[in-house]
Amino acid sequence: MKFKYFLLVVTLVFFNCKKETKKHLQTLNKKQDIVLKYAKGFSITEYENYKILNITKPWPKAEKNYRYVLISKENAAKTSFLKNEYDGIIINPIQKIVVTSTTHIPALDLLDAEQTLIGFPGTDYISSEKIRERIDNGSIRELGKNEGLNTEVLLELNPDLVVGFGIDGNNRSLETIKKSGIPVVFNGDWVESSPLAKAEWIKFFGALYNKEKEADSIFNTIEKNYLEAKKLAKNINTKPTVLSGAMHSDIWYLPNGTSTEAQLLKDANVNYLWQDTKGVGSLKLNFESVFVKANTADIWLSPSNYSSLEALKNGNENHALFDAFKNKTIYSFNNTTGASGGVLYYELGMSRPDLVLKDLIKICHPELLKNYKPRFFKTLE
Repeated sequence: MKFKYFLLVVTLVFFNCKKETKKHLQTLNKKQDIVLKYAKGFSITEYENYKILNITKPWPKAEKNYRYVLISKENAAKTSFLKNEYDGIIINPIQKIVVTSTTHIPALDLLDAEQTLIGFPGTDYISSEKIRERIDNGSIRELGKNEGLNTEVLLELNPDLVVGFGIDGNNRSLETIKKSGIPVVFNGDWVESSPLAKAEWIKFFGALYNKEKEADSIFNTIEKNYLEAKKLAKNINTKPTVLSGAMHSDIWYLPNGTSTEAQLLKDANVNYLWQDTKGVGSLKLNFESVFVKANTADIWLSPSNYSSLEALKNGNENHALFDAFKNKTIYSFNNTTGASGGVLYYELGMSRPDLVLKDLIKICHPELLKNYKPRFFKTLE
């Protein structure tokens, strides 16, 4: 009996020591976590020979965290990972990539990695001059639509990675790609709750290309420019009243007060008339409630996808009743497009909130930033 008890004690001690040793080795191999100041939807931990990428919020109400190993081809050949612990093993730096949203394009541009893009769904929406040149010379293939990717062409391209964009994770095309052995990572930049948090996702791409230092430097410049512009606008005493959105099928859609659009207006130091509202998604109001509150608004921003005053009036004749319409103080980003018609704001705006903020300051406080020319917004003619 004593001998059996002795064996049990020895066995427990052995396995506990083994467990502690394994944990200790992992701690020793860990180098650092990549510093994120604003973004909440992902994290990256660096170890001696690899990195772990965690995607914690790829879409609203996501219930699962996604984990990926980022590792060089050489280290992957001599390292084993339990596949059921990770959602993909990604060989980096990436040599061939497919991205699925125009919001992913600026990161490739800024990191000088545009030559790695080999496929995209809806190439006409891309405005980047460098990437349009590659589209025109046939280096980038058309892949159809994000919700129905041409998997035959994509599998033929055989990229190292597909960066997906998902509303709820239900994308059969991406599931087919994953089953073929090509890693798929969902990028959740659009879910972030602040302009700078969205912009910080350039560090996600930096890790894919082993360009962490470059990504950090680029983001620091964007942050510095943004905060300087915000500080400049803070000293203004007069706040113009601002209306946003437009009517569609008897419903007026406009940003709620907790949205990133409202945050930009707050940082531009304006009186956005719905800044005190809260909620997820856009506000949906009837015409009467909007007109009572905003008929004398000084400025009207982002009137949906209407491209002219005439189109705005034709869309709903009540639009013409607002003072901003009569005074022609309506500003839209819809008319600033790339060579094939893609709206530049939808591509670059999320990555460069510093430029968006400067646009808003220039419009709302014209006495500031005297030599600045708006990048996205134009007066609706």
